[in-house]
Amino acid sequence: MFAVRVHEEGRLLYEQVDDPAPKPGEVVVELRAAGLNRRDLFVRSGIFPFPLPLVPGSDGAGVRRDTGEEVVILPAAGWGDREDAPAEGFEFFGGPRDGTYAELIALPEENLYPKPDGFSWDEAAAFPLAALTAYRALFSRGGLQQGETVLVLGAASGVSTFAVQLAAQAGARVLVTSSSDGKIERAKELGAEAGVNYATTEDWPAAARELGPIDLVLDSVGSTWQQSLDCLRRGGRAVVFGGTGGTEVTLQVRPFYFGQQTLLGTQLGSPRDFEGLLRMLEDARWRPVIDSVRPLAEAESALARMQAGEHFGKLVLAI
Repeated sequence: MFAVRVHEEGRLLYEQVDDPAPKPGEVVVELRAAGLNRRDLFVRSGIFPFPLPLVPGSDGAGVRRDTGEEVVILPAAGWGDREDAPAEGFEFFGGPRDGTYAELIALPEENLYPKPDGFSWDEAAAFPLAALTAYRALFSRGGLQQGETVLVLGAASGVSTFAVQLAAQAGARVLVTSSSDGKIERAKELGAEAGVNYATTEDWPAAARELGPIDLVLDSVGSTWQQSLDCLRRGGRAVVFGGTGGTEVTLQVRPFYFGQQTLLGTQLGSPRDFEGLLRMLEDARWRPVIDSVRPLAEAESALARMQAGEHFGKLVLAI
């Protein structure tokens, strides 16, 4: 088969490799499309130091070789029985296991779910990791209820676009932040009511509070934990799931506990979360936002677009 693999020093090669050999309980999927995620950049750069060479990519959709069924992939294996956190040994496809930037993938049968009705291959490959992350952050961890207000930091990422659409579908009031007025306007088209441009607003948390009161903040930036807490009403919740802006923060302790606020961490989601997401998709009137689609051999340019922050929505590789 042909695959894209990460080699030493971050070299990305489109090359011919051996077909995967399924282990007991695994099946082979002929992939039709693969979705990109920011963790693919971390795998390539060595921030996530997995053994190389490695096929990156956690998201994919394709056809089971054994049954011919059209399926979408749950992006990680081994969550375990608890819902509050994954078990030891939980691992993503695309690091440490080989992932979806390939024509074929072997993976546990329990990671395969029917492709959502009406979704194209590109849309099916685009949603699992980002939409599952958004679903768990909003509902399983964030406890978002109909009528509440949620602030989503960063209007353009894959997770953010799904968070806006899922929260709006659930009857929440949605606000966003971005450094681009154009991206804020596009988020409004997805269901956001308003947004704050943090690049042109000196005190953007204060500007967000003026749009509030804010019950829940979704923070994928990492370095903005304090600002997220500053946006919240007393008793509000902040859910964090990324570190794109930095991995260290300083927090003001007394305002946090005086305000009875909650700070929660999350990552991806359980199989039960994925099943809940799929149920929401059955009633959804929205579709995954696709920024662009490229052939598998052009994975390098797709990752470069993500690295530059030029995209709005998901980047997809056609296979």
